[in-house]
Amino acid sequence: DPVAQTRQVLTNVASVLREGGATLDDVLKCNVYLADIRYFQAMNDVFSTFFPADPPARTTVQAPLAEPEMLVEIEAIAWIGE
Repeated sequence: DPVAQTRQVLTNVASVLREGGATLDDVLKCNVYLADIRYFQAMNDVFSTFFPADPPARTTVQAPLAEPEMLVEIEAIAWIGE
């Protein structure tokens, strides 16, 4: 389910950011990889709940993912500042 996977991936991203002293507000850019581009709208609906205002720049592409059950992969680049 791309909705559940997007939610889980972004929850994991938020957790990793928190461990590094950052939040989702510090994300500048996301690269989103979808097993099938038809999942875009489902992913985007969830993505917008995690980034409701001023979302980061984003690239989204269809790509073969490492495991057949993986539907969504997201890479985030954040900057905390000085």
